[in-house]
Amino acid sequence: MSQTSQVPSATPQEPTPTVARESRGVRVRRALRDSPTLTVGLILVGLHIVIALLAPVLTPFDPTVSVPSEALYGATAEHWLGTDQYGRDVLTRTVWGGRYALLVAFLATTVAVALGTLIGVITAYLRGWFDLVVMRIVDAMLSVPTILSLLVIVTVFGNGLPVIVLAVTIIYTPAVTRVVRGAASTVVSLDFVTAARARGEGTLSIVFREVLPSIPGVILVEYAMRASWVILLVSTLSFLGFGANPPTPDWGLMISEGRTSLTVVPLATIAPIVALATLVIGMSALADGLSGRLGVDRLQRGAA
Repeated sequence: MSQTSQVPSATPQEPTPTVARESRGVRVRRALRDSPTLTVGLILVGLHIVIALLAPVLTPFDPTVSVPSEALYGATAEHWLGTDQYGRDVLTRTVWGGRYALLVAFLATTVAVALGTLIGVITAYLRGWFDLVVMRIVDAMLSVPTILSLLVIVTVFGNGLPVIVLAVTIIYTPAVTRVVRGAASTVVSLDFVTAARARGEGTLSIVFREVLPSIPGVILVEYAMRASWVILLVSTLSFLGFGANPPTPDWGLMISEGRTSLTVVPLATIAPIVALATLVIGMSALADGLSGRLGVDRLQRGAA
C-alpha cells in the first residue's frame, strides 16, 4: 500500500515545462509592452523581411526587364505605383529592392560584427603591447571619412556585391572592435576570468567560454545599429553611382534614376525613399529598444 500511495506524487511536476514556456511568453509580452520603441522596431523590420521574402509572389512583373512602350505610366490598376522611365513597374522594383538591401546588410553586418567582436575581445584580454598596437590601427582607420573610404575601395576593386560587402566590413570592423573592447575590458578583470586563467585555460577558451557569453547584449545592440548604417551607406553609394549596377533593383539607384522624371511620375522616387526610411527607422528603433531593454549604454560604449 505504501508503494501505491507514492506513485501519484510525481504527477503534479509534469506541467512544469508548460509553466516555464508561459512565463517566457509573458516576459516577452511585458518587454514589448514596456518598450514601445522596441515594438515599433520589430514591426517595421519584420514587415520588411516578410515583404522581401514574398517578393517573387507579390508582383507578377520582372524588376529588371524594360518595357519602353509602358514608360512613365502613372498609378493604374495594373501598375499600382506606376512605371519608371524604362517602363519597369515601380512597386516591383521597390519590393525587390528590399531583398537586395537586406541581403547586403545581413552579409556585411554579420562579417563586420563577427570580426570586430573577435578582435575586440582578444585585444581586451591580452592587453599590453598588443592592445596598444591594435587600437592605434583602429584609431587611424576611424580617422578616415566613411564615405571616402568606401568610394576608394569600390573605385579600385569594382562595385559588385562581394566588393561592397568587403568594403563595408573594412569600414565598420574598427568601430565594432572599439565598442566590444570597451565592454570586454570590464569583464576580463572579474573573478571568474581570473579563476579560468589560474586553471591554465588557453586564451581562445577563455575568450569564447568566459568573456563572450558575458557581453551578448552589447554585440546584439551593435549588430542592429550597424545594420541600419550599412543599409543607408549602401543606398548612398548607389545614389552616387558607385553602388549597384543598373538594372539592379536598389533603392539608392531608383532614387537617382527617378530624379529626372520626378514631376512626371513622383512615385518612382517617393516609393524607394519611403521604403528606405522605414527600414532604417525600424533598425534604429530596434537598436534603441534593445539598448534600453538590455541595459546597454550606446554612448558610453562608443566612447570606451
